[in-house]
Amino acid sequence: MKRLSAKTRVLVADGAHALVLRNDGDAQSPNLRLVRAYEQDNPATRDQGADKPTRTQDSFGRRSSIETTDWHRVAEDRFVHQIAEDMAADLARGEFENFILVAPPVALGEFRKAANAALAKATTLEIHKDLTKHPLDEVEKIITKALADEGFKA
Repeated sequence: MKRLSAKTRVLVADGAHALVLRNDGDAQSPNLRLVRAYEQDNPATRDQGADKPTRTQDSFGRRSSIETTDWHRVAEDRFVHQIAEDMAADLARGEFENFILVAPPVALGEFRKAANAALAKATTLEIHKDLTKHPLDEVEKIITKALADEGFKA
């Protein structure tokens, strides 16, 4: 059974909010404390001044529209990439040894793409949930349960 050690950093994130936590307790009595928080104002694509879809015509005279860029999603992806860079820098400075990532599937996938090899290797657990609005004691319980669950691949 894996436990939440004192040298573990926890990231609870989605596409617009993130909490970086450290365990000030021990493996038996975790006590997550806020290291830093991230937040971004990211309005919907429709509110970011996007025009109507562009139209194109092929060589046979058929017209079709070209899909517009989802600026909201682009901003979320950049946000997650910045956090991954910061986590990699913290790891390189020796601020933690193990890493737990808690994020909804889309943000989790984007984080995996952004994480360098060292951060990927330090990742001991991924939880596919959005817990950014949960109190820290509830986050502790969810992480502890996931670590204790023998069927969970960590």
